[in-house]
Amino acid sequence: MKMIRVMIVEDDGVIAGLLGELIEALGHKVCAREASESGAVAAANRSKPDLMIVDAYLQNGSGIGAVETITGVRSVPHIFVTGDAKAVRMLRPHAIVLQKPYFECDLVIAIRAALGEPKAAA
Repeated sequence: MKMIRVMIVEDDGVIAGLLGELIEALGHKVCAREASESGAVAAANRSKPDLMIVDAYLQNGSGIGAVETITGVRSVPHIFVTGDAKAVRMLRPHAIVLQKPYFECDLVIAIRAALGEPKAAA
C-alpha cells in the first residue's frame, strides 16, 4: 500500500494520539487531527486528505455530519470508528465502520476497503 495522507477526527485525545502513531507506523502521514465537526470540515478543506478516519459521534458536532459536508464538496474515502457500529450502519448502510475497540489488522483491512484496494493474500 502506498503512503497516504490521513485526517483523524476523534474527540478523545488519547485515542487520537494512539491512532496517529499507528497510522504513521503503517507508513502513512497524519495530515490533520481534529476533535469537532466544524474543525474537521475546515481541516479537510485545508489539508485535502486521501483518507479520513472519523469518530461517528463527537462531543462537538457529528462525525457523520462532518463527512456529509466534506464529501458534498469532494469525494474523500472515509472510515467511521464508533462504539455503536449498528447505529452508524443504520444511518450509513454502505459505510465502512469499525467497532471500538478494534485491532491493527482490522484497521488495515478497513483502509484497503476504503481505498478500493484488494485484500492482501493470507
